Amino acid sequence: MTRLTEQERADRKVTGAELQRMVMELGGMLGYASVHFRAAQTGRGWRVPVEGPLGKGWPDLVLVNPMRRRTIAAEIKREVDDQLTPDQEYVHSVLRGAGWSVFVWRPSDLTEGRIQDELQR
Repeated sequence: MTRLTEQERADRKVTGAELQRMVMELGGMLGYASVHFRAAQTGRGWRVPVEGPLGKGWPDLVLVNPMRRRTIAAEIKREVDDQLTPDQEYVHSVLRGAGWSVFVWRPSDLTEGRIQDELQR
């Protein structure tokens, strides 16, 4: 069994909400406007009111930079044990087919510089 590094342990503690906030802040500093559709608690649990075939798997975050002419859709996941659903995979394929850049980002993608590199492309 391999031991985790200090950074790997730290990445595993980052929640999806924390990572999303950090990505939105970094994106803002790099000229991106962003949107996230938040769930609301109802009598039947947490729901995001959407309509249409893309709604159920819509990415957590969309970042748009008109100066770079880029639209990025990002699914935000915890470091471990958090996989895409079939609905998310379907929506990602549709968005990629329409020319969007689509990513699944985890805390290690931020700490290792991959998110910043992608936003600066």
